[in-house]
Amino acid sequence: MDTRHEVRDFLISRRARLSPEQAGLPAGGNRRVPGLRRSEVAALADVSVEYYAKLERGQLAGASDGVLDAIARALQLDDAEREHLFDLARAAGHAPPVVRRRTPRRWAVRPGLQQALDAITGGPAFVRNGRMDILATNPLGRAFYDHVLDGPGRGNLARFQFLDERSRDFYPEWDAAADVTVAILRTGAGRDPHDRRLHDLVGELSTLSDSFRLRWGAHNVRRHGAGTKLFHHHLVGDLTLTYEGLELTAEPGLSFLIYTADPGSDSQQRLDLLASWAASQPAADPAVTTDLNQ
Repeated sequence: MDTRHEVRDFLISRRARLSPEQAGLPAGGNRRVPGLRRSEVAALADVSVEYYAKLERGQLAGASDGVLDAIARALQLDDAEREHLFDLARAAGHAPPVVRRRTPRRWAVRPGLQQALDAITGGPAFVRNGRMDILATNPLGRAFYDHVLDGPGRGNLARFQFLDERSRDFYPEWDAAADVTVAILRTGAGRDPHDRRLHDLVGELSTLSDSFRLRWGAHNVRRHGAGTKLFHHHLVGDLTLTYEGLELTAEPGLSFLIYTADPGSDSQQRLDLLASWAASQPAADPAVTTDLNQ
């Protein structure tokens, strides 16, 4: 991805969404574009208009942490957006590394990691990478994500979201889930702008899905660590689940996610039913995707 274009589009999109009133400035008249003017952002960040214009053209290389913090405050960026801005600045300050091409290795779940997954029996648990490939699951996770693993998604949550019509049943709040999916991919692109497989995935989804392409152009980013989601599983019905996400220290870039239901709730009873169904199925390979670099 062209880092300069990413920087430019991200800053312009953040500036366009912030009104003068939100920034504590008089609205004024004759505004030809939504949001703040470049001069207003520059004044709020205490930098010259010329310097801010240079940054917004994508020339972040050399910008100090203090300047980036000032820009983040001026644009009222949240924590995920601020981190994304710093990721883009790091990418802009370094030329892409020269790396020998290699044959993608087969990702293999470590025995200890699989044991940790299998030890979780009360809810779906799985490991994914920044491209949203599901790499390994516990048995309940495989049953929970069966349509993701065995359909057009090919084990990838973003493909399932935008290329498999069954996702609209699985996610009752489909639009909100789609926003989150794209924001996670956009965050990953900022952290590693030279990830060829992510580029390929974004190109594929942009070509095949108008919904994805529109959201990708919004440049929204997100931290995805904890929260509550609604699902409708084709075997057991509606589920309200709380999730927790943990970064794997031993394998940077991978996340360990766990879904649970409130004890005694209808959702817990339905998860228990799904777990019983999963236990009756033939054992499957816990590494649910292959030929993937982490």
